Amino acid sequence: MRLGLIRHATLLLEFGGLRVLLDPMLDPMGAQPPVPDSPNPQPNPLVELAMPAESLVQGLDLCVVTHTHADHLDSTAGKLIPKDLPVICQPAQVAHIQHGGLTAVPLEADLTLAGVTLSPTGGIHGPEILARELGPVMGVVFAAEGEPTTYVAGDTVMCEAVGDAVATHAPDVIVVNAGAAQFIDSEPITMDADQVFALADAAPDAIIIAVHMDAVNHCMLSRARLRELVAERGLDGRIIAPDDAQMLEIGAD
Repeated sequence: MRLGLIRHATLLLEFGGLRVLLDPMLDPMGAQPPVPDSPNPQPNPLVELAMPAESLVQGLDLCVVTHTHADHLDSTAGKLIPKDLPVICQPAQVAHIQHGGLTAVPLEADLTLAGVTLSPTGGIHGPEILARELGPVMGVVFAAEGEPTTYVAGDTVMCEAVGDAVATHAPDVIVVNAGAAQFIDSEPITMDADQVFALADAAPDAIIIAVHMDAVNHCMLSRARLRELVAERGLDGRIIAPDDAQMLEIGAD
């Protein structure tokens, strides 16, 4: 398995012979307004892509959109993703994706494509009241013979649904959207450092790959700070916060 962080939550996954783009935020730097009511009101994304957006949509077998907020599916992605490419999504968001001219495929239960099984998982996008306002989110588990079972948790805080996904699928790799995204006077709506560490405790045999940092204005936990805290706890190698455009290769063992 090869997994590349493109920027924020945008990932390029090579898994079981499939090439998958996840949560594509491909807009140029500053193309989106700041997330409102947040403590750092700068236009998004905060940084440029490290590679041309057009190159990311070449040779794809699938796209996965865990939810349709603009930092997970933006206007540039909507224009560049091939219209006939299957876009795996939540059932409730099929109409939204189809309205954009893309080919939406709802992930309601396990779905096997070319020997790779995709399984939907749940999550909560922040404290209960905020989570209802922000709408449903989804994670996805990828499994295939000879590959490390990989759980992409999506925009969720540490919650019962995440624990259930770990218990059910026993993932070897967990990609977690960290960054402690929040609004003014709100609790985080994605995992902060303490929740990342709680997840590592709940999945002691898994490698944790933390993304969703340094690219959108309401994410308060930086990659540099998370790395410092990981080092303080002696968890280097177990919790990885990759750079943008960094590719990781992880085997099944």
